Amino acid sequence: MGRNVFLIGPRACGKTSVGKLLAALLGTEFVDTDHALVERVGMDIAAYVAAHGWDAFRDREAETLAREARPGGRVIGCGGGIVLRPENREVLATGVTIYLKADAEELARRLKLDPLEAQRPSLTGKSLADEVREVLAQRAPLYEGCADHIVSGPDPRTVAELALQAVNSHS
Repeated sequence: MGRNVFLIGPRACGKTSVGKLLAALLGTEFVDTDHALVERVGMDIAAYVAAHGWDAFRDREAETLAREARPGGRVIGCGGGIVLRPENREVLATGVTIYLKADAEELARRLKLDPLEAQRPSLTGKSLADEVREVLAQRAPLYEGCADHIVSGPDPRTVAELALQAVNSHS
């Protein structure tokens, strides 16, 4: 596999879980851009945003994507807001981009169960359910516009298998 596979979608859509499974199925490496960014800046995302602001975070996010998207055919799980910047969308176009689609209610349910949720900065200052609905409504057209394939399913294993079929059909 020569091209990178980019997994996009909102928080809690399964990019990390599916990405690890998909990378194993493809026999390649998985990289999570949020985790790579946290390692690089030495603080979690909420702390970085509090100290430097969203614009600086989006700058670091773009740098991280560009660095991790080097040739080599890796599976790259992207931060939920990666699609907001045109330069990031250009990077996504260099590989096979898969949108992991889930409805707002399911995303909110997963986020409530996530012990790391407290470390994630609010994007809107609204309740979790309202924020998820609002952000998804704003970003869904970008996710869909960037996607070569859209997949969803009841569990990470099923979604990874569907993503594998999508990658294989794209070759």
